[in-house]
Amino acid sequence: MAVGRVLRDRTAGLFLTAVVVSGFGTSAMTLAAGIWVKSLTGSDALAALALFAVWMPVLFGPLLGAVADRLPRKPLLVGANVTLALLMAVLAAVGAEGRVWLLIAVLVLYGCASVLMGSAESAVVAGAVAPGLLGDFNGLRMMANEGMKLVAPLTGAGLCARYGGGAVALLDAVSFALAACLYALLRVRRTARPSPVGPGGWTAGLRQLWGSPVLRPLVLAASATMLCAGLNGASLYAVVDGTLGHSPAYAGVLSVAQGLGSVTVGLFAGALMRRLPGRVFAAAGIAVFGVAVGLRAVPSDAVALTACALIGVGLPCVLIAALTAVQRETPDAVLGRTAATADTLMMSPNAVALGIGAGLVARVDVTVLLPLVGAGAVLTAALLMTGRRGPLAPAGPPVSAEA
Repeated sequence: MAVGRVLRDRTAGLFLTAVVVSGFGTSAMTLAAGIWVKSLTGSDALAALALFAVWMPVLFGPLLGAVADRLPRKPLLVGANVTLALLMAVLAAVGAEGRVWLLIAVLVLYGCASVLMGSAESAVVAGAVAPGLLGDFNGLRMMANEGMKLVAPLTGAGLCARYGGGAVALLDAVSFALAACLYALLRVRRTARPSPVGPGGWTAGLRQLWGSPVLRPLVLAASATMLCAGLNGASLYAVVDGTLGHSPAYAGVLSVAQGLGSVTVGLFAGALMRRLPGRVFAAAGIAVFGVAVGLRAVPSDAVALTACALIGVGLPCVLIAALTAVQRETPDAVLGRTAATADTLMMSPNAVALGIGAGLVARVDVTVLLPLVGAGAVLTAALLMTGRRGPLAPAGPPVSAEA
């Protein structure tokens, strides 16, 4: 089968292993950073700032993507991981007691490096993986990332509670060092030497997305879907407490259910994308996500767990479809900028919606809010399907039966 073909490929196998290794440390640190700051300062605001510091560089994706396009991709991946390993090792050694500013500064650099690596990774994958297997690869990549989210945050929280944030920083340093070694072993396609300025400047990625009848509807649909996802996420504790009557810790159970759904769709995404047009695959996932969000308003544990699992199945579909389309449709010279710009457009609405949702949850009952958010997602799916932009063609060329 195609998944086996991907895993047997040396480059794909190394790349996925690197994603798992670095993703484990990143997921652990993302949660532990807030816990670390909270334990040092007692401030909820500073703890929230720590999380924001990691995500803020996503807003500057087009600029950072332009940097990625001007540098050789493989050395960039290796160098960024080595740099992060050194930064986290230094942070583990000196600690953050009395130096919260140092921790916040390192987290900002952490986020910048993550955006740079994401841009470089998309370009490397596009050159190293056969077009017909990109859907499989991106699905497996999503599965690896989501799988790490099932275990890494708990590991990070446990280490932080028992030994302090420095232990998590050390774990992260080790994960980045191992990832750097794995990226160094990659065999990547040589491309033309990047120019000092790069074709089209830092806005080239935005023009590439907007001018493509294939990419534009997918990225816009993903942006709208992530806006709904942010509103849905903001309602988590209101559902756990008000609708289901559980303690806040029950949110972890719901998160596991969602993670299992994401792992499942990641495994089968490639096969589905070879049988369905890209926009159909994305729209079907958005529709499943929308229905599941509406179901979260039902006061039942069984329904809530099922809904979270379905959210995990549906939400990644449009992201996988959009990322795969970007890799297939974008010239190599501007692929870093285009991937980073797409990531900014798709992920920024989630952060904005989390803030808006926090205010809405305080004023609107979730039994009203969630069905409305779900209806918005279903409408997004319908608009994606009925739009005339881009061909409704299968998401990639078929692979041979022996694959």
